Amino acid sequence: MESSTKPSVSLIGAPTDIGAGSRGASMGPEALRVAGIASALRARGLDVLDLGNLTGPANPWQAPVQGYRHLEEVVAWNQSVHDAVFQELEQDRLPVLLGGDHCLAVGSISAVARHCRARGKKLRVLWLDAHADFNTNTLTPSGNLHGMPVACLCGTGPQALIELGGHVPALSPKWVRQIGIRSVDEGEKRLVHDADLEVFDMRYIDEMGMRAAMELALALVDANTHLHVSFDVDFLDPEIAPGVGTTVRGGPSYREAQLCMEMIADTGKLASLDVVELNPALDIRNRTAEVAVDLIESLFGKSTLMRK
Repeated sequence: MESSTKPSVSLIGAPTDIGAGSRGASMGPEALRVAGIASALRARGLDVLDLGNLTGPANPWQAPVQGYRHLEEVVAWNQSVHDAVFQELEQDRLPVLLGGDHCLAVGSISAVARHCRARGKKLRVLWLDAHADFNTNTLTPSGNLHGMPVACLCGTGPQALIELGGHVPALSPKWVRQIGIRSVDEGEKRLVHDADLEVFDMRYIDEMGMRAAMELALALVDANTHLHVSFDVDFLDPEIAPGVGTTVRGGPSYREAQLCMEMIADTGKLASLDVVELNPALDIRNRTAEVAVDLIESLFGKSTLMRK
């Protein structure tokens, strides 16, 4: 059930599209602010501190080198994210990373894993995404590092990224639950299978329903569990969330996404959050940012009725 003390939230902007295949995710943090993320969370009774934006290298928009695009810049951004997220966790605040593209999850989740190791907590990562993000430099068709963060966190990737949190691998695949997946590259499928990642893809959700998927994804979450949600906005069906660079048809509906968020909120264990891949350059009048903020409100406990 909901915990009695409300967390203090720190918003951390990371305005970069350094790992993405299209430009524009760098504008994501500001779009979320314009959509009212801070005031929406304050309306939930939360103490919200907006720490502004991190800074990092510009996007040189170059071709891949040895299967990676912009590796040096990606490492720099992720180091900044790691340090900022870790600092907020150490102060017992709940960091919300406003991306930016999904490569930044290497920095945020490696910081969360480091924090959990230091505090003796179990970690559960809920990866809400259309994509498995388990690519490698030898398999990737593009070299874009936003397709590789889960592999990097699980110990497969460039040395500078997999070592970011001081522990390799930062994560065991057993700690990850992927939800909403509907696009996995051919070679990537084998890696996901071999890693034994627990994936609730759209076929599972179609057949069994979001409720069954979330009950399993949240199974064994207890008082000593740190729950991290990595919310790639392309998790949502493009009909309701057009403002992303990598749309894939057939995602969760608005109502399915709300249920997903509400069931996470019901655990009372949410302790860190990434909101990534929002691309205002591809959006319609900031609609996708507004939907994202609406769902984040539910993630922090907004519901239609007072639940017993």
